[in-house]
Amino acid sequence: MRRLPFILHPAAKDYLWGGNRLNEEFNKGIEMSPLAETWECSTHPDGQCFAGSAKLGEVLKNHPKWLGSHSLQTTSGMSILPILIKLIDAKEDLSVQVHPDDEYARKHENGSLGKTEMWYVVAARKGAELIYGFREDMTVDSVNKSIETGRIGSYLNHVPVEKGDLFFIEPGTVHAIGAGCLIAEIQKSSNITYRLFDYNRIDKNGKKRPLHVEKALEVANLKSSIAPRQPMRVLKYKQGFASELLCRCKYFQVERILLNTEVQRHLVDYQTNDNSFHALLCVDGCGSITSEEFSMNFFKGDCIFVPAGSDQLKFHGKAQILDVSC
Repeated sequence: MRRLPFILHPAAKDYLWGGNRLNEEFNKGIEMSPLAETWECSTHPDGQCFAGSAKLGEVLKNHPKWLGSHSLQTTSGMSILPILIKLIDAKEDLSVQVHPDDEYARKHENGSLGKTEMWYVVAARKGAELIYGFREDMTVDSVNKSIETGRIGSYLNHVPVEKGDLFFIEPGTVHAIGAGCLIAEIQKSSNITYRLFDYNRIDKNGKKRPLHVEKALEVANLKSSIAPRQPMRVLKYKQGFASELLCRCKYFQVERILLNTEVQRHLVDYQTNDNSFHALLCVDGCGSITSEEFSMNFFKGDCIFVPAGSDQLKFHGKAQILDVSC
C-alpha cells in the first residue's frame, strides 16, 4: 500500500474554561460548546482522532512502518504514536497544574507516560498571559497555605504572551494557560495532569473539579525560576517557503514552515524518510499537497498525517504549518 498523506479528524473536549474560537476561526464544525480542545493527532485512549471512519490507532496498528524507525519506536517495541497534538482555546484561565515525569507516572499511574510539552501561541488577546514556575523558593507547607488562602497566584511567574511565542514545559514545572490564549500544544502521549488550584470553579454538574495537591507536590519543582524569555529563532529561506526549528527534544521535533507560492509557479518539495512520520498542523492559511498520482487540499485547522517514507510531495499555497516529527 502506498504511503500517502491523509487528513485527521480530531477528538473534542468541552472543558469548562473553553470558548468557541476553534469553531468560529478554525471551522471545526464540531457541535460542542464550549469547545475547549481538539486533539488533532492522537491515539491516546482518552481522545483518539480518526482517519476517515477508522481510528488512527487501528490504521497505525495495520501499518506500523508508517510510524518510522525512530528510537522511540524501536525501544518501545510497540506500534504506538508517541506524541499528541492539541489546539487549545482558553476563554478562561486553565487550572494551576503540573505533570509528572516518566518514572513517577509509571509507578503511580498504572504505567502511563509522563508529560513533556511545548506550547506555540497561535493567537493571544491583548493582556493575555501564562503561568510558568514560582517567583521564589517555596516549601510544601507554603504552597499548601497559598492554596488554602487562594493566593497561590501571587507566588507564580505571570508571563505576557504574544502571537508566535514559544514555551517548553518540562515535567515538574507548575504552569497554566491564561484566558485569551489559543495554543497549539505538542506533547508526549499522556493525559496525566495534577491540579494544584482551580479558582474554586463549579462545573456543569454543580461540583468543584477535583484537585491532586498531594501528588502535585510530590512532582513539582518548588524552587524559584526565571520567567522564560523567547529563544533566538533563525528563519531559513528557500524559493517559495521559509522554515525555522522551534523545538527539539528527545521526544519530538517541531519546525514552523511559512509557505508562500501564491505568486509563482514553483512548487515546494517536501520529502520524508523512513525515520519518522510527520504531522502537519496548519495554523493559518491554506494550500495543496500533490505527488505524481495524488492531490489534496488543506485549510487552517487541518492536521495532516504523513507516513514515514512517503512519496516525494509538493506543496503549494500560502500557509503557516507546524511540522511535528520524532
